[in-house]
Amino acid sequence: MAGGKIRKEKPKAPSNHYQGGISFHKSKGQHILKNPLLVDSIVQKAGIKSTDVILEIGPGTGNLTKKLLEAGKEVIAVELDSRMVLELQRRFQGTPYSNRLKVIQGDVLKTELPRFDICVANIPYQISSPLTFKLLFHPTSFRCAVIMYQREFAMRLVAQPGDNLYCRLSVNTQLYARVSHLLKVGKNNFRPPPKVDSSVVRIEPRKPQPQVNKKEWDGFLRVCFIRKNKTLGSIFRQKSVLLMLEKNFKTLQAVLASTGEAAVMDLGDQNMGMEDDDNEMDDDDDVEMDEGQGGEFKEKVMNVLKEGGFEEKRSSKLSQQEFLYLLSLFNKSGIHFS
Repeated sequence: MAGGKIRKEKPKAPSNHYQGGISFHKSKGQHILKNPLLVDSIVQKAGIKSTDVILEIGPGTGNLTKKLLEAGKEVIAVELDSRMVLELQRRFQGTPYSNRLKVIQGDVLKTELPRFDICVANIPYQISSPLTFKLLFHPTSFRCAVIMYQREFAMRLVAQPGDNLYCRLSVNTQLYARVSHLLKVGKNNFRPPPKVDSSVVRIEPRKPQPQVNKKEWDGFLRVCFIRKNKTLGSIFRQKSVLLMLEKNFKTLQAVLASTGEAAVMDLGDQNMGMEDDDNEMDDDDDVEMDEGQGGEFKEKVMNVLKEGGFEEKRSSKLSQQEFLYLLSLFNKSGIHFS
């Protein structure tokens, strides 16, 4: 209005991201695939058979679900969000697919999964690690899983010795499965777009499964990757590591002395507070024992490393077979990690 004050418009709030009237929550990891060519490519690379029962995790509004129903015999979709469950039911109600879609509402990490042949999923990235191992330890065998991960996590899964991203996750996953990178997926293929790019990975469980004590193996790798670029000799001289191993050793010796059973016992969860795959020990804990400290037990540990030629080697460059061999040497000497 001439001569009047100019009213400043308030900045508009960012628009919500919708599909079919449903808003998506980034905080819950809800990023829906919107590129139909990408959906087709994922289904094609999954190698689905017409007789397959397919597990889908986080189906959202059903863009991928529809293609899975076209390719396989049945789709079992696990979805936490009740709004998405209703949308899925509405979308396929009255179609030829309705009797071949089973929707389970709940948290996939807390849900007992049924038998399935193949898993194809665009998952919330915050559950990547626990979900991967839930699938790998599923009581009934399945052919493969084709999963969309955050790109860096995906590259850790497939990393090889000497790669910058090679870590405990790489070794652990590749013990139980063959892992391969299928597709790099840009953030703009999603609604709403995430902050980072993604990758599709194929995971094929090894058959038969390796005969290892899972807690022992995981505890061993946690120690080896405290500082993956330090020598193993330096890591196993750390006071905190030696104290933990000596405690396990004495506990096991006491158990064997009282029972007479020569068996590896589960001595509890000695994970040293390291929950993430790449978490390294704080500098305050990174204290090596002096040459004169540690006594016979320290010498016992060092002799194992020397026997296998591991004292000057680094976890960042060790193969899976080398890790398995070193663990066997420790166990043969009565040293355990769980």
